[in-house]
Amino acid sequence: MRRRLAMLALVYVVALAVIAVFSPMIVGTKPIVCRYKGQIYFPALAYYNRSWEPAVFQRDRFRNVYVGNLKEKDPDSWAIWPPLYQDPNRRVREGEWPGQPENPTRDEGSPNRFNWLGTNRAGVDVLAQMVHGARTALLVGFVSMGIAASIGVVVGALAGYFGGWIDMALSRLIEVVMCIPALVLILALIAILERPTIWHLMAVLGVTGWTGIARLTRAEFLRLKELDYVTAARALGVGQSQIMFRHVLRNAMAPVLVPITFGIASAILTESALSFLGFGSPPPNPSWGTLLNAGRSAIQQMWWLIVFPGIAIFLTVLAYNLIGEGLQEATDPRLSEAD
Repeated sequence: MRRRLAMLALVYVVALAVIAVFSPMIVGTKPIVCRYKGQIYFPALAYYNRSWEPAVFQRDRFRNVYVGNLKEKDPDSWAIWPPLYQDPNRRVREGEWPGQPENPTRDEGSPNRFNWLGTNRAGVDVLAQMVHGARTALLVGFVSMGIAASIGVVVGALAGYFGGWIDMALSRLIEVVMCIPALVLILALIAILERPTIWHLMAVLGVTGWTGIARLTRAEFLRLKELDYVTAARALGVGQSQIMFRHVLRNAMAPVLVPITFGIASAILTESALSFLGFGSPPPNPSWGTLLNAGRSAIQQMWWLIVFPGIAIFLTVLAYNLIGEGLQEATDPRLSEAD
């Protein structure tokens, strides 16, 4: 709480998480909730998963355009719309929303009062893509590091607590995994799989990113298992699994959270880099790195495709690094004594 930059970064990350979770309610062309032919529907959920779009709108041939079609096909219908009428996957056409012109295309799509951050070559709004792309960025960070943390904590706990040949075998396994470059493995996976998804990317980042967490957990267990409270627990007949995960792990988790936080920032940066190179999440999933890739060939004419996504990636990675440094300072007694 005393680290103002760390707390400011935490507020930024929480705000970004709120934006990511509620992105279909912030910007979109699908109603948040609507009444159609006597039934209540939530079409905006289709932004989370395309299969969640109610089938009735496909049968009635809405073609993803709800404005006009609702009243035309059911005069008694009503709908609650997002505050910003823009779609992350398609261009808004002329007359689609009252008083709003069509989205400009190519290098004519500079920032304006209808497209605050401009549009890409196809006329898709950049702000809509960035708001919905926040979901991809945070999902990659949290899921991949969730996998990495689960593997790293278990492997490090087993190696540090039992020692001996178990420690030797698991330490060699950690060294082998450290030699595997995650980026090369991801590119190989993309070449092998017919339809790679964002979940494959998260799995590879998680399976290859747990070694630092395992080594730190192992070191903490080697230190903590010799303390008096662990000896007392053994004397009372407490089981080994309960000592490991109920008593020792609780005291070891504070320093382990630091590499997890840094790992989330690294995963977001890796996903953005892969999307920039054209190997990231496949369409129609919006991504900040995909926007950078779109503006790479026309950086002088369409600078907004580089500047705004670049700022978002920079601030997000910086925020996680500041949170990690704040946790490190708060959990390391040597740094506290230095202050």
